[in-house]
Amino acid sequence: MSVTLSINGQSTEALPGLSLFDHAEALGIDVPTSCRKQGKCKECMMEVVEGMEALTPLAEPERHLNGKFRLSCQTFVAAPSGRVRCHTMRRGQMRIERHALGLPASHRDFPLEPAVTRAGDRILIDGVEVERSTAPIHGLAMDLGTTTVVLRLLDLETGELIADTSFENPQRFGGAEVMSRIAYDTEHPGRLLMRTLAGYLSHAIEKFPVDPRTIYEMVVVGNSTMRDLFFRQSVYSIGQTPYRSITEIEMGQGKRTTTSLVQTGERSLLPIHPKARVYGAPIISGHVGADAAAAMLAVDLAHEERLIALMDIGTNTELIVGNRHRILAASCPAGPAFEGGAIACGMPALEGAIEEVRIAEDGSFRIGVIGNGQPEGICGSGLVDTLSELLRTGRMNAMGRFEDGASRVVLHENEREGKSVFLLESDVNELAQAKGANVAGLHVVFSSYGIDFERIDAFYLAGGFGRHLNVEASKRIGLIPAVDSAKIVQAGNVAIEGAAIALLNRRKRQELEELVKRVEHCRLETHPSFFEFFVEGCQFKPVEPIPCVR
Repeated sequence: MSVTLSINGQSTEALPGLSLFDHAEALGIDVPTSCRKQGKCKECMMEVVEGMEALTPLAEPERHLNGKFRLSCQTFVAAPSGRVRCHTMRRGQMRIERHALGLPASHRDFPLEPAVTRAGDRILIDGVEVERSTAPIHGLAMDLGTTTVVLRLLDLETGELIADTSFENPQRFGGAEVMSRIAYDTEHPGRLLMRTLAGYLSHAIEKFPVDPRTIYEMVVVGNSTMRDLFFRQSVYSIGQTPYRSITEIEMGQGKRTTTSLVQTGERSLLPIHPKARVYGAPIISGHVGADAAAAMLAVDLAHEERLIALMDIGTNTELIVGNRHRILAASCPAGPAFEGGAIACGMPALEGAIEEVRIAEDGSFRIGVIGNGQPEGICGSGLVDTLSELLRTGRMNAMGRFEDGASRVVLHENEREGKSVFLLESDVNELAQAKGANVAGLHVVFSSYGIDFERIDAFYLAGGFGRHLNVEASKRIGLIPAVDSAKIVQAGNVAIEGAAIALLNRRKRQELEELVKRVEHCRLETHPSFFEFFVEGCQFKPVEPIPCVR
């Protein structure tokens, strides 16, 4: 009798006296740690997806963890037989977009003018000396998402991209969406979410091919909650109506002139230069955060004459509509479903995720898997494809019900290992509600602007999820409006692009500071037709235009 232990898809026989961390090391799996397996750094988390009952009870250093999460250095296999499946919080390199696509040519029409400069051997930040060195000068741009963290390392003297990386946000142990993170941070002392993220960031930075101390500036973008958590701000007010960051409240009280934040590298607990400036880009309002602001910079909205829409679908979907004359923005609380969260077999866009699904004439499923290996689960683009194909073939109706009376649809069966990847009807309900929030946001913003969908000249789908969506499938299920496909630009990660622009040009950074003050924030929950829009949006059918409200 024995226990089969699977970590990140690699299997071994569990040995007595060895922790999950020890087994991962034996398998050659890198587990983040800064405390040499003493349970102090809180970094070596694993998510247990099967066999939690076969493990030892929570140890004292794990009392901060919820749900399926364990500290691998404190967790041992206790059962005599069975199966345990788990994965680290850094399951390999996530698929990231190294360049935003389809952006206007003007978005790069600016000189290299960083705030960090060199005068001989003197390194200056806005003219103030912080170091004497002849080594290169580097900067970091970070898109801090609820689900994914993306880093871009740049040479500030040439503008060259040196390296980039991404990983799952390890703060998921505090909840899959922002409201859960806000509650966790409020209830647990010690800034555990911030400290855990700082540990993972430190490991990522130390793997870059440069001395971390040559990094003298960092630009951080993210939704309001993620940004404020990183800068050790209280996020309690973001979770309470009217959902405002403490920086927005203080700006309204005249205590500050911007919602942007600044701290040193040392205070950020990162291995970059201790006097480095870490700049948190300004938020727009409420949950419409610094990532949405950076996206506006990337698409050069301040100088745009065309009428554009920008939609970044995710745990917290941001929607922006307008041009240089008028800009409206909203945040749609979609939740993590379209990023694989709250879905039985859902996962991020990592190796092993089903990303493409087609139903053949014989009714069988044809799937595409990231990395071309064995399917481990299904990511957002695969979920959209699945819903579209079930709808197209009549196996699911517009209300999200399976027509054959089944409670689940199996996409892939691995008989040898006894594992399958499937979609439950309850998963469809989660996806319907996420879609309903996004559609409600579209209707509220467009009606408030006084236009219908066809008036848009360009519709940017932002983010890694938007980049890999099947546009026609997305239209069929009503995830995006049924506009002319020629107008749709799958732009990729425009937030990290905007963060890089702000890092490389201080005038563009000031332009961003002024631009956010001009944006009109649409609060979805206050719109009289929000609930009607939401209910309509939960149905799987094309998004129809609505009468304009001027």
